[in-house]
Amino acid sequence: MTVGMARRSQPKGVRESSKGRIAFWRAMRDLLRIVLSSGAPKLRLRLGAALALTVVGKLTGVLAPLFLGAAVNRLTKGSAAGVQAAYTFAALVLGWATIRFISAAAPQLRDIVFGKVAMASQRRAAADAFAHALSLSIDFHQSKRTGSLARTIDRGARSVDFLLRVLVFNLAPTALELIFAAGVLARAYSWGFSAVAVVTVVIYGVLTFAISDWRISHRRLLNEADAEASGRSVDALINYETVKSFGAEARIAAAYDTALERYGDASEQANVSLAMLNIIQSAVMSAGLAGMAVLSGFEAANGRMGPGDVTASVLILISLYAPLNILGFAYREIRQSLIDLEEVTELLQKTPDIADRDDAADLPATIAGQGGALRFSHVNFRHDARADGLTDVSFDVEAGRTVALVGPSGGGKTTIVRLALRLIDPQSGSIALDGVDVRDLKLAGLRRAIALVPQDVALFNDTLAANIAFARPDATREDVEAAAEAAELGDFIRGLPDGYATKVGERGLKLSGGERQRVGLARALLADPRVLVLDEATSALDSRTEAAIQATLRKARAGRSMLVVAHRLSTIADADLILVLRAGRIVERGRHEALLALNGDYAALWRKQTRDLAAALEEEEA
Repeated sequence: MTVGMARRSQPKGVRESSKGRIAFWRAMRDLLRIVLSSGAPKLRLRLGAALALTVVGKLTGVLAPLFLGAAVNRLTKGSAAGVQAAYTFAALVLGWATIRFISAAAPQLRDIVFGKVAMASQRRAAADAFAHALSLSIDFHQSKRTGSLARTIDRGARSVDFLLRVLVFNLAPTALELIFAAGVLARAYSWGFSAVAVVTVVIYGVLTFAISDWRISHRRLLNEADAEASGRSVDALINYETVKSFGAEARIAAAYDTALERYGDASEQANVSLAMLNIIQSAVMSAGLAGMAVLSGFEAANGRMGPGDVTASVLILISLYAPLNILGFAYREIRQSLIDLEEVTELLQKTPDIADRDDAADLPATIAGQGGALRFSHVNFRHDARADGLTDVSFDVEAGRTVALVGPSGGGKTTIVRLALRLIDPQSGSIALDGVDVRDLKLAGLRRAIALVPQDVALFNDTLAANIAFARPDATREDVEAAAEAAELGDFIRGLPDGYATKVGERGLKLSGGERQRVGLARALLADPRVLVLDEATSALDSRTEAAIQATLRKARAGRSMLVVAHRLSTIADADLILVLRAGRIVERGRHEALLALNGDYAALWRKQTRDLAAALEEEEA
């Protein structure tokens, strides 16, 4: 779906948002593109039929009162042939009822015909926006509030449905109905009737728009108060442990009550302004009907109209009023829907920083059980949010070898991991996997070849089996269980009442930190990657479990390469190569024994951790 929104001067029919001005007709073109790209079955046929039914419904709605008027006129003429007059009256009434039925049925048939198109358009808008959001860079997601992004996608999809249903097939046809009504009234009676209808509707619309604009401040206060009350309740319920720990239940409840009081005051203001809008709308409607009735009365008194014509002219105006009853609500919602559509199209216009090149290739095959070779060559990277990053970083993770990254926080270890996975790209230098620059590889293939176990493993609100199998959706139950056993998770799962069908909760919060890390490790082992990346993957484990998993990882090294980020140096003492980073630079490299002999940064870290461990053991013995 290709969409775009231009910011121009605000002509008629354009509303202003907090970000600028929305071009109404540009938004309508975007909406048309969404509909045409929806992929609905028999799209053009359904679209044409829906438009035709809309026109038929509005035209018959205007013509129907004329039949009733003719029937009343025929009945009141006092013809000598009473039976014949009754039959003629009955025929005209039957014609009026039939046309009125067509007028009422046409919109329902239109909804049936167009329903698949509307749903397909809404689904297409949501699916495209969701897929595009997933394709955007990690920097975008780190700076964007997840809830806000989800609501942007949801509101954008719903705005498509609302604009189609209310604007395209309700209010816009009302303008067409006004043209039909003006033409019919002028032809059947006189231009004065057309003028009354047009002036009434125009005054009604102008006043509705003006008052609705005035009411926006009230609605904004109401929405802010609602958001404040909702935010306080959700925040307290999410952090219920903190509330209870500090005995703050009464204080939090009182703050929530205060927020509800503000919401009540704002709601009262909004209701009063809505009542004023309804009163003014009723006054305009009544004045229009009175004008039409008086004009009809004068025409009837002069013999130019019959009683039925008076009825018909009033009914035509009443039929025009029907869709206008929701004009205030629709105007406000259309404004909001245009903003929502703009936000989702702006999201779609964002270009992913990391994407497959047009000539991206699949990762070449490698010898089974050999592992992947990862090479960093003179890599430089700078974060937007801070000055430090990586400076001239070069190292090799040879096939089947283990390389460890150590150093103080902020030294660049996590940045190296993200570069290896191509979540970010370096400003200069290159990163190659098995001799191929990762920028020349398809992202899907690259990320199948490199599996990550992060420090904070986030799980889906699904079963244990589903979370482990996420790395390989086609994995068998035996494969999943084998991965769980390899991650020292088997006994834990067998002890659960529901076993592998146990739900882990949102982000895996029903599990402990150590259990989540073991699930993440099982997931990575199931992927059977060429390179296994561990970012403090055992930091939340107790000493015994960590020792068991370290033994498992030593077995897992066979047939794969490993890149390990560690703060506890004891976990990487047997690595083939240890890189010590400080301020984005590799300041030391070598094996454990060689680095201790250097008596540099690594040796200092080792001594500190050894002293801390010895002190902890003495405290336990005491």
